[in-house]
Amino acid sequence: MKYALIGCGRIATNHICAVTNNHLELAAVCDVCPEHMENLLKKHGLEKDASIKRYKDYKLMIEENQIDLVGIATESGVHAEIALYCIDRGIHVIIEKPMAMNMTDAEEIIKRSEEKGVVVSACHQNRFNIAVKETREALESGRFGRLSHGSINVRWNRNQDYYTQAPWRGTWAQDGGALMNQCIHGIDLLRWMMGDEVEEVYGQTRQQFHDYLEAEDIGMAVVKFKNGAIGTIEGTTNVYPHNLEETLYIFGENGTVKLGGKSTNNIDVWDFADESKEDQKKKGLEEETSNVYGNGHTSLYADVIKAIEDGRKPYVDAVAGRNALEMVLAIYKSQKTGQPVKLPLKDFGSIDMQGEF
Repeated sequence: MKYALIGCGRIATNHICAVTNNHLELAAVCDVCPEHMENLLKKHGLEKDASIKRYKDYKLMIEENQIDLVGIATESGVHAEIALYCIDRGIHVIIEKPMAMNMTDAEEIIKRSEEKGVVVSACHQNRFNIAVKETREALESGRFGRLSHGSINVRWNRNQDYYTQAPWRGTWAQDGGALMNQCIHGIDLLRWMMGDEVEEVYGQTRQQFHDYLEAEDIGMAVVKFKNGAIGTIEGTTNVYPHNLEETLYIFGENGTVKLGGKSTNNIDVWDFADESKEDQKKKGLEEETSNVYGNGHTSLYADVIKAIEDGRKPYVDAVAGRNALEMVLAIYKSQKTGQPVKLPLKDFGSIDMQGEF
């Protein structure tokens, strides 16, 4: 299966690792900055591989090569544009989060991919964390009973050096703030675990310490789920002096789980009314990761490859990407209006927040 990567920045190395681990044929890489391409390939010992073509123009790359699957890891503001271009040409896509920057584009990606029979996966790789998979299995088998409430706390640090590396970061048009960039993985997990169907979101965001950005560095929200459960969200890049945690809590009638670590990769609490010997093994589980992105890219790629071969939807599909985006945009709209926001959300995008701070 021929693969091409568009965007060779910070997260691209995880995609190349996933490509290598899944034995895909890396046909081409694309970035507007040639240095980014060469640095990425060198990091993986691929700089002398003449079979890997380099492009600055993704449209030319697609025109000149028979690509089966594309990974999109550019700045967020062009994710949807590139995805739609690939989908229209029958190319399967894995899109880094967020899938789009507005609801109109997200819905269009879903619509066109279904029309073309193209596999689209939103890159919410933390769904493949061992701790997350164990929790999901317990949830689907009914072990929690009726859900009471849940929360996600993403307490990270991003300093000025991080934003200087890529001027698009922290802008409303190309990125959004802490909730859209850093916290959307956790927000995805909370919505997915708590039943996916959301009635209302009320949020507040602020720009406390990053006054050189357009967007927020702290956001909090209360989520009303249609099944009666309540959720809370805390997401920030203001934690001194470095990343602290990404922690997911789920509280049910018959079970309590706390997933911790830097990226919901550990099981800190695992208590169920129907406890078994297997549960004892899960308590204190820790999945080693080299960074906050975790190990899930390889598993996500493997699932997408299998989905293409089997003609099915991937485990993390375009609707999942849309749902995570909708949550963040609902918090933004609530901040803008000062009111709770009913879902589904229509015709709203990060660009509508321009001038907020």
